[in-house]
Amino acid sequence: MSRRPEGPNLQLATCLDELGWSPKVLARKINRTFGDGTVSESAPYHWRDQGALPRSPLPTAVAHVLSQELGRTVTVEWLWQARSTPSPVLVPADSELARPWTARELGGIVEDWVASGLRDRRRFLAASGSALLALVSQYVDGSAGRGGLTGRVSQPTGSDPLIDQVEQNLPLLQLLDDEHGGARHLAYVGAQFRAVALLLHEGGHSAYATTRLFHALGEVGQLAGWMAFDAGDHGLAQRYLVTALRAAHQVNDRPLAAHILADLAFQAAGREHPADAVVLGEAAVRTSEGAPNGVRASVLSRLAYAYATAGRTTDFDRTRETARELVESSAPDGSEPHWMYYLTGNHLDCQAGYALIHLGRVRRGEGATAQGRRFVTRGTALLATGAHEVPLDDPSQRRALFEGAWLALGYTSSGETELACQIAATATQRLATVRSPRSTAVLQQLAGDLRRRQRNPHVRGFLPELENRLAEHPAGAIAGR
Repeated sequence: MSRRPEGPNLQLATCLDELGWSPKVLARKINRTFGDGTVSESAPYHWRDQGALPRSPLPTAVAHVLSQELGRTVTVEWLWQARSTPSPVLVPADSELARPWTARELGGIVEDWVASGLRDRRRFLAASGSALLALVSQYVDGSAGRGGLTGRVSQPTGSDPLIDQVEQNLPLLQLLDDEHGGARHLAYVGAQFRAVALLLHEGGHSAYATTRLFHALGEVGQLAGWMAFDAGDHGLAQRYLVTALRAAHQVNDRPLAAHILADLAFQAAGREHPADAVVLGEAAVRTSEGAPNGVRASVLSRLAYAYATAGRTTDFDRTRETARELVESSAPDGSEPHWMYYLTGNHLDCQAGYALIHLGRVRRGEGATAQGRRFVTRGTALLATGAHEVPLDDPSQRRALFEGAWLALGYTSSGETELACQIAATATQRLATVRSPRSTAVLQQLAGDLRRRQRNPHVRGFLPELENRLAEHPAGAIAGR
Protein backbone atom coordinates (compact mmCIF):
# COMPACT_ATOMS: atom_id res chain seq x y z
CA MET A 1 0.00 0.00 0.00
CA SER A 2 2.75 2.48 0.88
CA ARG A 3 6.14 3.68 -0.29
CA ARG A 4 8.85 5.56 1.65
CA PRO A 5 7.04 6.60 4.85
CA GLU A 6 8.46 9.99 5.82
CA GLY A 7 6.61 10.90 9.00
CA PRO A 8 3.11 12.35 9.32
CA ASN A 9 1.46 13.84 6.26
CA LEU A 10 0.76 17.33 7.58
CA GLN A 11 -1.03 18.43 4.41
CA LEU A 12 -3.53 15.59 4.66
CA ALA A 13 -3.94 16.20 8.39
CA THR A 14 -4.65 19.89 7.74
CA CYS A 15 -7.37 19.07 5.20
CA LEU A 16 -9.00 16.54 7.51
CA ASP A 17 -8.92 18.97 10.42
CA GLU A 18 -10.53 21.68 8.29
CA LEU A 19 -13.35 19.30 7.32
CA GLY A 20 -13.67 17.86 10.79
CA TRP A 21 -13.13 14.36 9.40
CA SER A 22 -11.42 11.36 10.87
CA PRO A 23 -9.40 9.15 8.51
CA LYS A 24 -12.27 6.64 8.69
CA VAL A 25 -14.69 9.27 7.34
CA LEU A 26 -12.26 9.96 4.49
CA ALA A 27 -12.24 6.25 3.64
CA ARG A 28 -16.02 6.17 3.59
CA LYS A 29 -16.17 9.24 1.34
CA ILE A 30 -13.72 7.61 -1.07
CA ASN A 31 -15.74 4.39 -1.14
CA ARG A 32 -18.95 6.34 -1.71
CA THR A 33 -17.41 8.13 -4.67
CA PHE A 34 -15.42 5.31 -6.26
CA GLY A 35 -17.27 2.22 -5.11
CA ASP A 36 -17.38 0.01 -2.05
CA GLY A 37 -14.07 -1.66 -1.26
CA THR A 38 -11.91 0.95 -2.96
CA VAL A 39 -9.99 1.48 0.28
CA SER A 40 -10.11 -0.03 3.76
CA GLU A 41 -11.27 2.19 6.60
CA SER A 42 -7.90 1.84 8.36
CA ALA A 43 -5.69 2.84 5.41
CA PRO A 44 -6.05 6.65 5.72
CA TYR A 45 -4.70 6.48 9.27
CA HIS A 46 -1.42 5.22 7.81
CA TRP A 47 -1.46 7.98 5.18
CA ARG A 48 -1.98 10.71 7.78
CA ASP A 49 0.06 9.47 10.71
CA GLN A 50 2.95 7.67 9.02
CA GLY A 51 3.14 9.45 5.69
CA ALA A 52 2.33 6.27 3.77
CA LEU A 53 1.71 6.78 0.06
CA PRO A 54 -1.15 4.71 -1.42
CA ARG A 55 -0.76 3.03 -4.77
CA SER A 56 -2.00 4.75 -7.91
CA PRO A 57 -4.65 5.90 -8.62
CA LEU A 58 -5.58 6.47 -4.97
CA PRO A 59 -3.43 9.63 -4.52
CA THR A 60 -5.51 11.29 -7.25
CA ALA A 61 -8.75 9.91 -5.83
CA VAL A 62 -7.99 11.34 -2.37
CA ALA A 63 -7.09 14.74 -3.81
CA HIS A 64 -10.34 14.76 -5.77
CA VAL A 65 -12.54 13.93 -2.77
CA LEU A 66 -10.86 16.59 -0.65
CA SER A 67 -11.15 19.18 -3.44
CA GLN A 68 -14.88 18.51 -3.79
CA GLU A 69 -15.53 18.84 -0.08
CA LEU A 70 -13.28 21.85 0.54
CA GLY A 71 -14.50 23.77 -2.50
CA ARG A 72 -11.00 24.44 -3.79
CA THR A 73 -8.38 22.52 -5.73
CA VAL A 74 -6.15 20.23 -3.70
CA THR A 75 -3.41 19.12 -6.08
CA VAL A 76 -1.92 15.65 -6.02
CA GLU A 77 1.60 17.07 -5.86
CA TRP A 78 0.87 19.27 -2.84
CA LEU A 79 -1.10 16.66 -0.92
CA TRP A 80 1.56 13.98 -1.29
CA GLN A 81 4.66 16.22 -1.15
CA ALA A 82 5.62 15.67 -4.80
CA ARG A 83 5.85 11.90 -4.28
CA SER A 84 2.94 11.29 -6.67
CA THR A 85 1.57 12.77 -9.88
CA PRO A 86 -1.99 12.83 -11.24
CA SER A 87 -3.13 9.43 -12.50
CA PRO A 88 -3.80 9.10 -16.23
CA VAL A 89 -6.71 6.81 -15.31
CA LEU A 90 -8.56 9.37 -13.19
CA VAL A 91 -9.27 12.38 -15.40
CA PRO A 92 -11.21 15.57 -14.56
CA ALA A 93 -14.61 15.58 -16.24
CA ASP A 94 -13.91 18.97 -17.82
CA SER A 95 -10.74 17.73 -19.54
CA GLU A 96 -10.74 18.88 -23.19
CA LEU A 97 -14.37 20.10 -22.91
CA ALA A 98 -13.67 23.77 -22.15
CA ARG A 99 -13.50 24.78 -25.82
CA PRO A 100 -15.17 27.48 -27.91
CA TRP A 101 -18.75 26.63 -28.88
CA THR A 102 -18.12 26.17 -32.58
CA ALA A 103 -18.93 23.28 -34.88
CA ARG A 104 -15.22 22.64 -35.40
CA GLU A 105 -14.51 22.36 -31.67
CA LEU A 106 -17.53 20.13 -31.19
CA GLY A 107 -16.05 17.97 -33.94
CA GLY A 108 -12.92 17.56 -31.81
CA ILE A 109 -15.01 16.48 -28.83
CA VAL A 110 -16.94 14.03 -30.99
CA GLU A 111 -13.66 12.62 -32.31
CA ASP A 112 -12.51 11.90 -28.76
CA TRP A 113 -15.73 9.99 -28.05
CA VAL A 114 -15.22 7.94 -31.20
CA ALA A 115 -11.53 7.30 -30.56
CA SER A 116 -11.96 6.33 -26.92
CA GLY A 117 -14.26 3.45 -27.80
CA LEU A 118 -15.84 0.98 -25.43
CA ARG A 119 -12.52 0.06 -23.79
CA ASP A 120 -11.87 3.52 -22.44
CA ARG A 121 -10.28 2.85 -19.04
CA ARG A 122 -10.43 6.46 -17.86
CA ARG A 123 -12.57 7.31 -14.87
CA PHE A 124 -13.84 10.87 -15.03
CA LEU A 125 -13.83 12.90 -11.83
CA ALA A 126 -16.94 15.03 -11.47
CA ALA A 127 -16.54 18.79 -11.67
CA SER A 128 -18.15 21.28 -9.32
CA GLY A 129 -18.13 24.99 -8.59
CA SER A 130 -16.37 27.21 -11.10
CA ALA A 131 -15.02 24.25 -13.09
CA LEU A 132 -18.53 22.91 -13.71
CA LEU A 133 -20.10 26.27 -14.45
CA ALA A 134 -17.29 27.15 -16.86
CA LEU A 135 -18.30 24.20 -19.04
CA VAL A 136 -21.66 25.82 -19.83
CA SER A 137 -20.99 29.51 -19.19
CA GLN A 138 -20.58 30.51 -22.84
CA TYR A 139 -23.91 28.95 -23.73
CA VAL A 140 -25.67 30.40 -20.68
CA ASP A 141 -24.38 33.97 -21.11
CA GLY A 142 -25.02 33.98 -24.86
CA SER A 143 -21.40 34.44 -25.92
CA ALA A 144 -21.58 31.11 -27.78
CA GLY A 145 -23.89 32.77 -30.28
CA ARG A 146 -26.24 30.75 -32.43
CA GLY A 147 -25.46 27.31 -33.75
CA GLY A 148 -24.64 26.83 -37.39
CA LEU A 149 -27.58 24.51 -38.17
CA THR A 150 -31.32 24.86 -37.81
CA GLY A 151 -34.32 22.60 -38.12
CA ARG A 152 -35.48 24.58 -41.18
CA VAL A 153 -32.99 23.10 -43.63
CA SER A 154 -34.93 21.87 -46.68
CA GLN A 155 -35.47 18.14 -46.88
CA PRO A 156 -33.87 16.48 -49.93
CA THR A 157 -35.83 14.12 -52.11
CA GLY A 158 -35.76 10.43 -51.20
CA SER A 159 -35.34 8.80 -47.80
CA ASP A 160 -32.33 8.18 -45.59
CA PRO A 161 -32.92 4.77 -43.97
CA LEU A 162 -29.80 4.96 -41.78
CA ILE A 163 -30.80 8.19 -40.09
CA ASP A 164 -34.42 7.05 -39.94
CA GLN A 165 -33.22 4.01 -38.00
CA VAL A 166 -31.18 6.18 -35.60
CA GLU A 167 -34.21 8.33 -34.79
CA GLN A 168 -36.64 5.43 -34.47
CA ASN A 169 -34.31 3.77 -31.96
CA LEU A 170 -34.29 6.71 -29.51
CA PRO A 171 -37.66 6.04 -27.79
CA LEU A 172 -36.71 2.38 -27.35
CA LEU A 173 -33.46 3.36 -25.64
CA GLN A 174 -35.43 5.49 -23.19
CA LEU A 175 -37.57 2.49 -22.28
CA LEU A 176 -34.43 0.55 -21.33
CA ASP A 177 -33.67 3.15 -18.68
CA ASP A 178 -37.26 3.18 -17.40
CA GLU A 179 -37.40 -0.57 -16.93
CA HIS A 180 -33.86 -1.54 -15.95
CA GLY A 181 -32.20 1.56 -14.48
CA GLY A 182 -29.19 3.53 -15.60
CA ALA A 183 -26.46 1.02 -14.81
CA ARG A 184 -27.74 -2.08 -16.59
CA HIS A 185 -27.58 -0.78 -20.18
CA LEU A 186 -25.31 2.26 -19.90
CA ALA A 187 -22.57 0.64 -21.99
CA TYR A 188 -25.07 -0.20 -24.73
CA VAL A 189 -26.55 3.32 -24.81
CA GLY A 190 -23.01 4.70 -24.78
CA ALA A 191 -22.27 2.58 -27.84
CA GLN A 192 -25.31 4.08 -29.58
CA PHE A 193 -24.03 7.54 -28.72
CA ARG A 194 -20.66 6.70 -30.25
CA ALA A 195 -22.36 5.28 -33.32
CA VAL A 196 -24.07 8.61 -33.97
CA ALA A 197 -20.81 10.41 -33.19
CA LEU A 198 -19.04 8.22 -35.75
CA LEU A 199 -21.55 9.14 -38.45
CA LEU A 200 -20.96 12.82 -37.75
CA HIS A 201 -17.20 12.32 -37.63
CA GLU A 202 -17.18 10.57 -41.00
CA GLY A 203 -19.17 13.44 -42.55
CA GLY A 204 -20.40 13.52 -46.12
CA HIS A 205 -24.05 14.05 -45.17
CA SER A 206 -26.46 16.65 -46.49
CA ALA A 207 -27.19 19.67 -44.30
CA TYR A 208 -30.59 18.17 -43.52
CA ALA A 209 -29.12 14.80 -42.50
CA THR A 210 -26.39 16.49 -40.45
CA THR A 211 -29.00 18.50 -38.57
CA ARG A 212 -30.93 15.33 -37.76
CA LEU A 213 -27.77 13.62 -36.59
CA PHE A 214 -26.92 16.50 -34.24
CA HIS A 215 -30.44 16.30 -32.84
CA ALA A 216 -29.96 12.57 -32.29
CA LEU A 217 -26.54 13.10 -30.69
CA GLY A 218 -28.08 15.58 -28.28
CA GLU A 219 -30.95 13.27 -27.36
CA VAL A 220 -28.96 10.09 -26.89
CA GLY A 221 -26.24 12.06 -25.09
CA GLN A 222 -28.83 13.42 -22.65
CA LEU A 223 -30.12 9.89 -22.06
CA ALA A 224 -26.61 8.47 -21.57
CA GLY A 225 -25.80 11.30 -19.17
CA TRP A 226 -28.94 10.65 -17.15
CA MET A 227 -28.17 6.92 -17.03
CA ALA A 228 -24.59 7.57 -15.93
CA PHE A 229 -25.95 9.81 -13.18
CA ASP A 230 -28.32 7.04 -12.07
CA ALA A 231 -25.35 4.65 -12.16
CA GLY A 232 -23.34 6.91 -9.85
CA ASP A 233 -20.72 7.76 -12.49
CA HIS A 234 -21.01 11.52 -12.13
CA GLY A 235 -17.96 12.60 -14.11
CA LEU A 236 -19.00 10.52 -17.11
CA ALA A 237 -22.54 11.88 -16.78
CA GLN A 238 -21.23 15.44 -16.99
CA ARG A 239 -19.22 14.66 -20.13
CA TYR A 240 -22.24 13.15 -21.85
CA LEU A 241 -24.51 16.01 -20.82
CA VAL A 242 -22.09 18.78 -21.81
CA THR A 243 -21.47 17.15 -25.20
CA ALA A 244 -25.24 16.79 -25.66
CA LEU A 245 -25.70 20.47 -24.78
CA ARG A 246 -23.18 21.44 -27.44
CA ALA A 247 -25.04 19.30 -29.99
CA ALA A 248 -28.34 20.94 -29.06
CA HIS A 249 -26.66 24.33 -29.44
CA GLN A 250 -25.47 23.53 -32.95
CA VAL A 251 -29.08 22.96 -34.08
CA ASN A 252 -30.47 25.74 -31.82
CA ASP A 253 -32.75 23.31 -29.98
CA ARG A 254 -33.43 25.39 -26.88
CA PRO A 255 -36.00 23.02 -25.31
CA LEU A 256 -33.46 20.18 -25.39
CA ALA A 257 -30.72 22.49 -24.12
CA ALA A 258 -32.94 23.56 -21.22
CA HIS A 259 -33.68 19.91 -20.45
CA ILE A 260 -29.96 19.11 -20.35
CA LEU A 261 -29.09 22.10 -18.15
CA ALA A 262 -31.87 21.00 -15.79
CA ASP A 263 -30.34 17.51 -15.67
CA LEU A 264 -26.99 19.04 -14.70
CA ALA A 265 -28.77 21.01 -11.98
CA PHE A 266 -30.56 17.90 -10.71
CA GLN A 267 -27.29 15.99 -10.63
CA ALA A 268 -25.55 18.79 -8.72
CA ALA A 269 -28.38 18.82 -6.17
CA GLY A 270 -28.16 15.04 -5.81
CA ARG A 271 -24.40 15.37 -5.18
CA GLU A 272 -25.11 17.90 -2.39
CA HIS A 273 -23.79 20.90 -4.33
CA PRO A 274 -26.83 23.20 -3.96
CA ALA A 275 -25.11 26.40 -5.10
CA ASP A 276 -24.19 24.80 -8.44
CA ALA A 277 -27.67 23.31 -8.70
CA VAL A 278 -29.42 26.66 -8.26
CA VAL A 279 -27.22 28.46 -10.81
CA LEU A 280 -27.70 25.70 -13.40
CA GLY A 281 -31.42 25.36 -12.68
CA GLU A 282 -32.05 29.07 -13.05
CA ALA A 283 -30.09 29.05 -16.31
CA ALA A 284 -32.24 26.14 -17.51
CA VAL A 285 -35.42 28.12 -16.74
CA ARG A 286 -34.16 31.10 -18.75
CA THR A 287 -33.26 28.81 -21.64
CA SER A 288 -36.72 27.20 -21.57
CA GLU A 289 -38.56 30.46 -22.23
CA GLY A 290 -40.86 29.92 -25.20
CA ALA A 291 -40.64 26.11 -24.92
CA PRO A 292 -43.78 23.95 -24.62
CA ASN A 293 -45.41 23.89 -21.19
CA GLY A 294 -44.25 20.37 -20.39
CA VAL A 295 -40.60 21.27 -20.96
CA ARG A 296 -40.92 24.39 -18.84
CA ALA A 297 -42.65 22.43 -16.07
CA SER A 298 -39.97 19.76 -16.03
CA VAL A 299 -37.21 22.37 -15.88
CA LEU A 300 -38.97 24.24 -13.08
CA SER A 301 -39.38 21.02 -11.11
CA ARG A 302 -35.62 20.46 -11.27
CA LEU A 303 -35.02 24.02 -10.08
CA ALA A 304 -37.48 23.43 -7.23
CA TYR A 305 -35.43 20.40 -6.20
CA ALA A 306 -32.30 22.56 -6.25
CA TYR A 307 -34.01 25.15 -4.05
CA ALA A 308 -35.00 22.40 -1.60
CA THR A 309 -31.42 21.14 -1.29
CA ALA A 310 -30.32 24.74 -0.73
CA GLY A 311 -32.91 25.12 2.05
CA ARG A 312 -34.79 27.86 0.14
CA THR A 313 -38.25 26.62 1.07
CA THR A 314 -40.23 29.65 -0.13
CA ASP A 315 -38.60 29.46 -3.55
CA PHE A 316 -39.20 25.69 -3.57
CA ASP A 317 -42.95 26.08 -2.96
CA ARG A 318 -43.33 28.89 -5.49
CA THR A 319 -41.42 27.11 -8.24
CA ARG A 320 -43.11 23.77 -7.63
CA GLU A 321 -46.55 25.37 -7.83
CA THR A 322 -45.70 27.10 -11.12
CA ALA A 323 -44.54 23.79 -12.57
CA ARG A 324 -47.79 22.12 -11.46
CA GLU A 325 -49.87 24.84 -13.12
CA LEU A 326 -47.96 24.46 -16.37
CA VAL A 327 -48.53 20.71 -16.48
CA GLU A 328 -52.24 21.12 -15.77
CA SER A 329 -52.59 23.72 -18.52
CA SER A 330 -50.72 21.70 -21.14
CA ALA A 331 -52.78 20.80 -24.19
CA PRO A 332 -52.35 17.40 -25.88
CA ASP A 333 -51.64 19.03 -29.23
CA GLY A 334 -48.42 17.21 -30.07
CA SER A 335 -46.24 20.23 -29.37
CA GLU A 336 -44.22 18.52 -26.61
CA PRO A 337 -40.95 16.84 -27.63
CA HIS A 338 -41.21 13.05 -27.68
CA TRP A 339 -38.60 12.80 -24.91
CA MET A 340 -41.02 14.54 -22.52
CA TYR A 341 -43.28 11.46 -22.57
CA TYR A 342 -42.77 10.71 -18.88
CA LEU A 343 -43.97 14.01 -17.40
CA THR A 344 -47.22 14.03 -15.41
CA GLY A 345 -48.51 15.94 -12.43
CA ASN A 346 -47.88 12.89 -10.28
CA HIS A 347 -44.26 12.74 -11.43
CA LEU A 348 -43.81 16.33 -10.21
CA ASP A 349 -45.54 15.53 -6.91
CA CYS A 350 -43.24 12.58 -6.25
CA GLN A 351 -40.14 14.58 -7.11
CA ALA A 352 -41.28 17.21 -4.62
CA GLY A 353 -41.97 14.41 -2.16
CA TYR A 354 -38.45 13.08 -1.94
CA ALA A 355 -37.06 16.61 -1.98
CA LEU A 356 -39.14 17.38 1.11
CA ILE A 357 -38.11 14.17 2.87
CA HIS A 358 -34.47 14.99 2.25
CA LEU A 359 -34.97 18.55 3.47
CA GLY A 360 -36.82 17.32 6.55
CA ARG A 361 -34.06 14.92 7.48
CA VAL A 362 -31.48 17.68 7.09
CA ARG A 363 -33.52 20.05 9.23
CA ARG A 364 -33.93 17.41 11.90
CA GLY A 365 -30.17 16.80 11.88
CA GLU A 366 -29.68 20.55 12.41
CA GLY A 367 -31.89 20.43 15.49
CA ALA A 368 -35.09 21.86 13.96
CA THR A 369 -37.03 18.75 14.89
CA ALA A 370 -40.57 20.06 14.53
CA GLN A 371 -39.93 21.72 11.18
CA GLY A 372 -38.11 18.63 9.93
CA ARG A 373 -41.06 16.46 10.92
CA ARG A 374 -43.46 18.68 8.99
CA PHE A 375 -41.35 18.49 5.83
CA VAL A 376 -41.08 14.71 6.09
CA THR A 377 -44.84 14.37 6.59
CA ARG A 378 -45.58 16.50 3.53
CA GLY A 379 -43.08 14.59 1.41
CA THR A 380 -44.30 11.17 2.51
CA ALA A 381 -47.90 12.07 1.66
CA LEU A 382 -46.87 13.12 -1.84
CA LEU A 383 -44.72 10.04 -2.48
CA ALA A 384 -47.46 7.70 -1.27
CA THR A 385 -49.42 8.62 -4.43
CA GLY A 386 -46.60 7.52 -6.74
CA ALA A 387 -45.28 4.43 -8.48
CA HIS A 388 -44.00 2.46 -5.49
CA GLU A 389 -46.79 -0.13 -5.74
CA VAL A 390 -46.74 -0.86 -9.49
CA PRO A 391 -46.43 -4.57 -10.36
CA LEU A 392 -43.00 -6.08 -10.83
CA ASP A 393 -43.60 -6.40 -14.58
CA ASP A 394 -44.58 -2.74 -15.03
CA PRO A 395 -42.22 -0.87 -17.38
CA SER A 396 -41.58 1.87 -14.77
CA GLN A 397 -39.43 -0.26 -12.48
CA ARG A 398 -36.61 2.23 -11.97
CA ARG A 399 -39.00 4.97 -10.89
CA ALA A 400 -40.87 2.51 -8.65
CA LEU A 401 -37.65 1.44 -6.94
CA PHE A 402 -36.40 4.97 -6.38
CA GLU A 403 -39.72 6.30 -5.08
CA GLY A 404 -40.28 3.22 -2.94
CA ALA A 405 -36.86 3.61 -1.33
CA TRP A 406 -37.55 7.26 -0.52
CA LEU A 407 -41.04 6.52 0.76
CA ALA A 408 -39.68 3.86 3.11
CA LEU A 409 -37.07 6.36 4.30
CA GLY A 410 -39.84 8.88 4.91
CA TYR A 411 -41.77 6.39 7.01
CA THR A 412 -38.73 5.53 9.15
CA SER A 413 -38.12 9.24 9.66
CA SER A 414 -41.71 9.52 10.93
CA GLY A 415 -41.39 6.51 13.21
CA GLU A 416 -43.74 4.36 11.12
CA THR A 417 -41.41 1.39 11.07
CA GLU A 418 -43.87 -1.30 10.02
CA LEU A 419 -44.94 0.68 6.94
CA ALA A 420 -41.30 1.39 6.11
CA CYS A 421 -40.47 -2.32 6.13
CA GLN A 422 -43.50 -3.18 3.99
CA ILE A 423 -42.66 -0.57 1.34
CA ALA A 424 -38.97 -1.44 1.37
CA ALA A 425 -39.71 -5.16 0.97
CA THR A 426 -41.40 -4.44 -2.35
CA ALA A 427 -38.63 -2.05 -3.39
CA THR A 428 -35.89 -4.60 -2.73
CA GLN A 429 -37.64 -7.14 -4.97
CA ARG A 430 -37.06 -4.77 -7.88
CA LEU A 431 -33.28 -5.03 -7.42
CA ALA A 432 -33.43 -8.31 -9.33
CA THR A 433 -34.12 -6.42 -12.57
CA VAL A 434 -33.13 -2.80 -11.86
CA ARG A 435 -29.53 -1.63 -11.53
CA SER A 436 -29.73 1.86 -10.10
CA PRO A 437 -26.97 2.73 -7.63
CA ARG A 438 -28.76 6.05 -7.05
CA SER A 439 -31.72 4.10 -5.70
CA THR A 440 -29.56 1.61 -3.82
CA ALA A 441 -27.87 4.49 -2.00
CA VAL A 442 -31.27 5.50 -0.60
CA LEU A 443 -31.87 1.93 0.56
CA GLN A 444 -28.51 2.05 2.32
CA GLN A 445 -29.65 5.14 4.21
CA LEU A 446 -32.78 3.21 5.13
CA ALA A 447 -30.71 0.28 6.39
CA GLY A 448 -28.74 2.68 8.59
CA ASP A 449 -31.99 3.96 10.12
CA LEU A 450 -33.32 0.45 10.68
CA ARG A 451 -30.14 -0.75 12.41
CA ARG A 452 -30.89 1.74 15.18
CA ARG A 453 -34.34 0.16 15.64
CA GLN A 454 -33.47 -3.52 15.78
CA ARG A 455 -35.59 -4.08 18.86
CA ASN A 456 -38.65 -3.55 16.68
CA PRO A 457 -40.01 -6.96 15.57
CA HIS A 458 -40.74 -5.74 12.03
CA VAL A 459 -37.15 -4.52 11.69
CA ARG A 460 -35.74 -7.77 13.08
CA GLY A 461 -37.71 -9.70 10.48
CA PHE A 462 -36.85 -7.51 7.50
CA LEU A 463 -33.38 -6.03 8.07
CA PRO A 464 -31.40 -9.22 7.29
CA GLU A 465 -33.17 -9.50 3.93
CA LEU A 466 -32.45 -5.85 3.14
CA GLU A 467 -28.79 -6.18 4.06
CA ASN A 468 -28.42 -9.34 1.97
CA ARG A 469 -29.93 -7.59 -1.05
CA LEU A 470 -27.68 -4.57 -0.56
CA ALA A 471 -24.63 -6.81 -0.36
CA GLU A 472 -25.63 -8.29 -3.71
CA HIS A 473 -26.26 -4.87 -5.24
CA PRO A 474 -23.84 -2.30 -3.77
CA ALA A 475 -24.44 1.40 -4.41
CA GLY A 476 -20.96 2.15 -5.78
CA ALA A 477 -20.70 3.51 -9.29
CA ILE A 478 -21.04 0.95 -12.07
CA ALA A 479 -18.40 1.45 -14.72
CA GLY A 480 -19.93 1.96 -18.12
CA ARG A 481 -19.25 3.93 -21.25
